[in-house]
Amino acid sequence: MTEAAAGTKPATTRTRAATQEVAAGHDPAGAEVGQSRDLPLDSHLHTDLSPDADVPIDVYAAAAADRGIAEIAITDHVDFDPRYPAYAFADFATRERVVREAADRWADRVAIRFGCELTYERRYEDDIRDHLARHRYDFTIGSVHVGPFSPYGTDRVAAFVAGQTLVNIVRPYFEEVEAAARSGLFDTLGHLDFVKRYVMPYRTPADFAAAPELYEAILRALIDSGTGLEVNTSGLRQTPGETYPAQPVVARFRELGGRALTAGSDAHRADAFAFGLEEGYRVAATAGFRRLAFRRGAERLHVPLPARFGT
Repeated sequence: MTEAAAGTKPATTRTRAATQEVAAGHDPAGAEVGQSRDLPLDSHLHTDLSPDADVPIDVYAAAAADRGIAEIAITDHVDFDPRYPAYAFADFATRERVVREAADRWADRVAIRFGCELTYERRYEDDIRDHLARHRYDFTIGSVHVGPFSPYGTDRVAAFVAGQTLVNIVRPYFEEVEAAARSGLFDTLGHLDFVKRYVMPYRTPADFAAAPELYEAILRALIDSGTGLEVNTSGLRQTPGETYPAQPVVARFRELGGRALTAGSDAHRADAFAFGLEEGYRVAATAGFRRLAFRRGAERLHVPLPARFGT
């Protein structure tokens, strides 16, 4: 049972101790956050073809087969700024071959799809568009990341946030996120408010929860462009202790008319596979969603949430 279902305080009001418990794999409300099983899809995974991950694809496939995760999308990083670590790290042909061969090997036990997570920056939008026109993926995630010269870097963030309002603090990040949402280039927008991780402890998830207006333009842009919103569960194993974004933002997306929702663990290590995915599905269900959006190449489809989520 999630905190929301139990009627206890939402994740945005967790104490630091509670967040540490979540990072260790235990939700203070009593749920095993990390041990997700018997789910139809984890649509955000990084293998050793991402520079910040170390997992061979067969390790994910074996874990999915063992834990009843019926389908997985491999979404290794694609960067366009030469200063970013995934720039030219692994070429398209290599990434596609590794995933397609694994899909053949595991076809009778788990479905494996070839996707990518593209780092979005407005100055590289034409390059991203060209890449997607020339290369076919089953599924694409567009995300804004914290780059090597970002004001959110560990050696800069304290000075950057000092004396600033939350609006001014998040503006550089959220303006890029809104542009990504408006671009219509991607199937889904990854970890919308990932910046929460970098501004802690100077600003907390509770501060974000108290300013829902920050999200409004982004959510409307997603709906206008037909882009999905991702419930990214990596925040459950990181200091924010909640999904990116949290449940109230997902609920607002639906209230505004959003219908395309995805969910992924964003794993970069083997022990993070499907971490918190049960909670992510619960966030979706509590917000009123009964199915997830996905794409398998030319086929766009909806994946029903399991019956245990009250669907």
